[in-house]
Amino acid sequence: MRLDSVRLSHYRNYESLELSFSEKTNVLIGENAQGKTNLLEAIYVLALAKSHRTTHDKELIQWDAEAARVEGRVHKRRGDHSQEITISSRGKKAKLNHLEQRRLSDYVGALNIVLFAPEDLHIVKGSPQIRRRFLDMEIGQVSPVYLHELSQYLKVLKQRNALLKQLSMKGGDETFLDVLTEQMITLAVKIVQRRHHFIAQLEKWARPIHEGISRGQEKLVLIYRSDTFSNDLLDVEGMTASYTQKFGKIKENEIRRGVTLFGPHRDDFEMEVNGRNVQTYGSQGQQRTAALSLKLAEIELIHEEVGEYPLLLLDDVLSELDDHRQTHLLDTMQQKVQTILTTTSVDGIAHETIKQAKLFHVKQGAVILEETSYKEIVGEKTDE
Repeated sequence: MRLDSVRLSHYRNYESLELSFSEKTNVLIGENAQGKTNLLEAIYVLALAKSHRTTHDKELIQWDAEAARVEGRVHKRRGDHSQEITISSRGKKAKLNHLEQRRLSDYVGALNIVLFAPEDLHIVKGSPQIRRRFLDMEIGQVSPVYLHELSQYLKVLKQRNALLKQLSMKGGDETFLDVLTEQMITLAVKIVQRRHHFIAQLEKWARPIHEGISRGQEKLVLIYRSDTFSNDLLDVEGMTASYTQKFGKIKENEIRRGVTLFGPHRDDFEMEVNGRNVQTYGSQGQQRTAALSLKLAEIELIHEEVGEYPLLLLDDVLSELDDHRQTHLLDTMQQKVQTILTTTSVDGIAHETIKQAKLFHVKQGAVILEETSYKEIVGEKTDE
């Protein structure tokens, strides 16, 4: 699949912008704070209906504007379609082929993307919350039903926490707590099973990629961590029994503390390199390799699940990678996927992928020069 064009209206520092992209590699060149990342973010929002940089949607709307809009034209094997996301103080509206979607879970997945940014290193070394968000966003792209189940789980969790807080302060009948617990267990089992499947598929692709980048010296293993059951107990009956037993044991403690103490919202996944936790014991180079391997594996996983390669967004990551890792990434781009990347300069990047790219210059929320050749940028002489 590919994104043929995008149109922005009152999005961050873009009052109005319309661009058409190459089906291969597109490079946004400009100094910092000019709008390169804002454009990538807009494409991310177009695909996933939320930003990877903020949880406050109002930050996406240009100052003094009432609403921000991002529109795109997407090409897939089964045909082209349009997408549109509008963000205002009243919320979000998402449209496919001009038809408003009742649920965002019906919208997400029409355009699949993989984003790789410097902050993605935090997937490896950051908090469990970051890794859970990574899982939820990526699974949601290939499994819309997962987003619906997760949304339902979070609603029940919110109700349950409110009731636990009430019981901790005032006491009362616990019958409704038992009802909510049963509902949460049913949803938790579905969520964790889907996460386990995703982790297994991601590892299948990430392991050989990681071995290639590390020149065969390192073996990557991904492990889902839950304090409720072991990873060899994944059938519905066994998981349901484990959750039921655990909730029964800590019910009084939860009421006393006024909060749900375990569940998918507190789970994590771990990365091991040669048997050692890379989050805790890995060098920065090993952590970078693990993060890059996960992102390249995502590309293959999405292709396997939906039958088409996703759009790849790279936000100023080439400067963060050494030549060896950079080559692995650029080779993947050249062979398979439409890519939109940002950089302050293409100087020193001699890979054919960049030499053949469509180049855009970004300055103060505008594209001021388009389709300049690589040779003109770096000062090489063109052939007569």
